This record gives sequence, C-alpha cells and structure tokens, in this order.
Amino acid sequence: MNKTAIVTVAVLALGLAACNKNADNNAANETVVENNADLDVNAASNDATAVADDALNAASNSVENAGNAVDNAGDAVANAATNS
Repeated sequence: MNKTAIVTVAVLALGLAACNKNADNNAANETVVENNADLDVNAASNDATAVADDALNAASNSVENAGNAVDNAGDAVANAATNS
C-alpha cells in the first residue's frame, strides 16, 4: 500500500508541476494579447486624432476662405461705388 501511495503522490506532483508550467505559459500569452490590444487601441486613437485634426484644419481653411470671399465682395462693392 505504501508503494501505491508514493506512486500516486509522485504522479499527482508531476501533474501539478505540469499544470503550473501551463499556467505560466497562459499568463505570458495573456500578457502578449493584452499588450497587442493596447497597441491596437493606441493606433486607433492616434488615427482618430489625426482624422479629427485634419477635419478641423479643413473647416478652419473653409472659414478663412469664406472670410476672404466676404472681404473681396466688400472690395468689389466699394470699387463699383467709386467707379460709378
């Protein structure tokens, strides 16, 4: 009976050791997945920020162009009044 108990304990110990190694590998794999997810989120955030910046710049340029058009129209009216 003692030999059976010793063999049983040895087998359980080896099984437990194998499980712990798998747990370490699983933890390492989970860390890699989390790091990659962080990189993906950061890239998406950076892309969204760049797109928003471009849209704001385009809107600002449009407002500036509209202001220039108003100034030009005012100048045209003033010229028309002066030359009439």
